[in-house]
Amino acid sequence: MIIGCIADDFTGAGDAASFMEKGGLRVILSNGIPDSKSLKEEELERADAVVIALKSRALEAETAVAAVLEAAEWLKAHGAERYYIKYCSTFDSTKDGNIGPVCDAMLQWTGEAYTVLCPSLPINGRTVKDGCLYVKRVPLAESHMRYHPLNPMTDSRIKNLMDAQSRYPSFETGKNYDVEELLRERKEQHFYLIPDYETEKDGEAIAEAFKDSRLFTGGSGLLEALARLYTGSGSAHEPHAPESTDEKALILAGSCSKATLDQITAFRQTGRPSYKIEPDQLLEGKQSLDELKHFIKRTDGTVLIYSSDTTEHIKDYSHSQREISEILEQTLSDLALYAAENGINKLVVAGGETSGAVMLKLGHRIFHIGKSMAPGVPVLLPVNRPKLRIVLKSGNFGGQNFFVEAVSRM
Repeated sequence: MIIGCIADDFTGAGDAASFMEKGGLRVILSNGIPDSKSLKEEELERADAVVIALKSRALEAETAVAAVLEAAEWLKAHGAERYYIKYCSTFDSTKDGNIGPVCDAMLQWTGEAYTVLCPSLPINGRTVKDGCLYVKRVPLAESHMRYHPLNPMTDSRIKNLMDAQSRYPSFETGKNYDVEELLRERKEQHFYLIPDYETEKDGEAIAEAFKDSRLFTGGSGLLEALARLYTGSGSAHEPHAPESTDEKALILAGSCSKATLDQITAFRQTGRPSYKIEPDQLLEGKQSLDELKHFIKRTDGTVLIYSSDTTEHIKDYSHSQREISEILEQTLSDLALYAAENGINKLVVAGGETSGAVMLKLGHRIFHIGKSMAPGVPVLLPVNRPKLRIVLKSGNFGGQNFFVEAVSRM
């Protein structure tokens, strides 16, 4: 196994797996740490990389660190040569977040003196310049991500975000990859490097400069460059996904990102059936799970069920954010299970937390990677149910017509 990757949610894991496949690696994606029943030895032997998805993004630091180290131990025991900690390309972390503690723990565990922090994903507009993270050329703290309901992003400088979380210092290096002086100054102490990463060429240069490292951290952009470097290949494998069909499809959207809101609007403008969940009404019994199931059952073609809403409307909810998050995750995941049990073989889910809840409910553990519906958004095929096609989309990914286009191509 060339690379063992640990992702903090399932959409991020699919994102990572997609870019490694594109770079030429044969990838197995696992929902949680695999066991001998879910991942057969012959499947593992054919894989160049294993991606383990953990639902750890929102966990307290101590719990997240324990989960990541357990996953790392499994990867080591099964032949991993290098390790990649995959987090959101918008860093997605407040001062109380766990990215810093997780990276600290992995530095100690691997014994590496330093590692890079590379959240960039240029193809989706996430770039780093002068140590600051940009979203489509807008500083992170000035973008729509500033108003994220769970992780408001109020600082664009990665060093500041890490300094608030990590016990080790971070150094902005621009495009200078020479670390000899830092190694002499730091001696036995760990540290982080934050290189500028604005283009795919930058990613290739970073991968080349640090190719002998055993630990990397970042978004999925660097993974494709590393995969190409380690395999000497630029050829993706033939996708496992079956031919597209006109089967019924269910789209579940829980993300409140601008991209997802635009995608919902575009879908509804086509006249296809959609149903909006109002969390307050759901909690008060004015909407019900049975009502939503009936809506899915009686409509043909592609059906959209969504709870996504604007920040302004979310502020008007009468129940707490925790209550709302719990009821929405439970409801949307119950709908996914209902669909799968009733012969719906196309499932699209938008939003990291929503996707994590859905995958936990469905219970599938091991996946092959199919063709991509958008950069970093592959079709996932459960090894034990290959007719089921699942697309998990991070809230900010995909173009305006993503829902319609993805369903037609699945």
